Amino acid sequence: MNLKELIVRQVSMKLKKPFQTVNGLVVVRDTIIVEAHDHKGNIGYGECVAFSDPFYTPETTTTVWNMLKYFLLPLLDKKEIEHPKDIHQIFSGVQGHQMAKAGVETAIWDLYGKQQNKSLKELIGGKYDEVESGVVLSLTDDIEEQVKEYSNKGYKRYKLKVQKGKERETIEKARQYIGDTPVMFDGNGSYGPEDMLHLKNLDDLNLQMIEQPFRQDDFYYHHQLREQMDTPICLDESVQSEHDAFQAIELKAADYINVKLGRVGGYQVAMAIHNFAKVANVPLWCGGMLETGIGRAHNVILASLEQFTLPGDLSESERYWEEDIIEKPFKVKKGKVKVPQKPGIGVNVHQKRLEQRTYRQFEHIIST
Repeated sequence: MNLKELIVRQVSMKLKKPFQTVNGLVVVRDTIIVEAHDHKGNIGYGECVAFSDPFYTPETTTTVWNMLKYFLLPLLDKKEIEHPKDIHQIFSGVQGHQMAKAGVETAIWDLYGKQQNKSLKELIGGKYDEVESGVVLSLTDDIEEQVKEYSNKGYKRYKLKVQKGKERETIEKARQYIGDTPVMFDGNGSYGPEDMLHLKNLDDLNLQMIEQPFRQDDFYYHHQLREQMDTPICLDESVQSEHDAFQAIELKAADYINVKLGRVGGYQVAMAIHNFAKVANVPLWCGGMLETGIGRAHNVILASLEQFTLPGDLSESERYWEEDIIEKPFKVKKGKVKVPQKPGIGVNVHQKRLEQRTYRQFEHIIST
């Protein structure tokens, strides 16, 4: 692939509005952007989606920075990279740190697409030219105000962040404004087995799904809840690998799976999960992590795969940013987002804005 160097940037992006979940509040989104350069001047971009604090996964921007600098990028010096699929194998000896790995792998995929003059959608076998979009409402959002704004965009699904014990109140309030548009809520792993009856009693709300009610390592109680409820159960944090997806499906712990590139380590694993889910006929959807336009482009492309049949967390750029770091921000029209068709991830990075929002960086020169 003629890889020359990688540049890693820590970027700070202030959200238009604070984003609150039961696990944490995000006011300023620090993220890691990875650039993969070749000798001909092509640049591929990836995003490491870890948060500053370890409230979602153990990874943080600090751990990602250190893993990239001292462990992962030096591994690229030991073997010539011929295809993006090689990255997964090169990093296989490093346990965990999926978000750090995904940041590199997605940048390499973008670079490869530009070198081949092909869209990443085409390279991974994407089927859809546009994908359905859902939107997430945080605990601090004014539901009435937000729904009025988003209903004009035609979003296909609303995901609500809720507080335990106040789910019914929040959902019934939202339904006053949302109408018949599907609604789900995200448990963020905050429930325990003692909440089984409480969750079961929410069955009459006719939710599209309940996402990740129990801990990420708890397939058993997700299975138990699924056996007792008509409401579909979706797993998010529990699925970090193809094997996790296999367990979730074989143990009947999930009706649906939310796939995030960062959480599973990049396209190679995400595509393996997709292929297994397709055989098992389990619907998928693409989750979001408050990404910049770079990460959002990768998400939209992932969601173009055939088994991603449910609306993803693919809201448009202005949902979060006054100014994104891509030149043409993503837009939602009639509830759908167009999949980029140009080479690589198909978006142009606004280099000046990227540099303005970068407050530290390092370069790794490939020595092979």
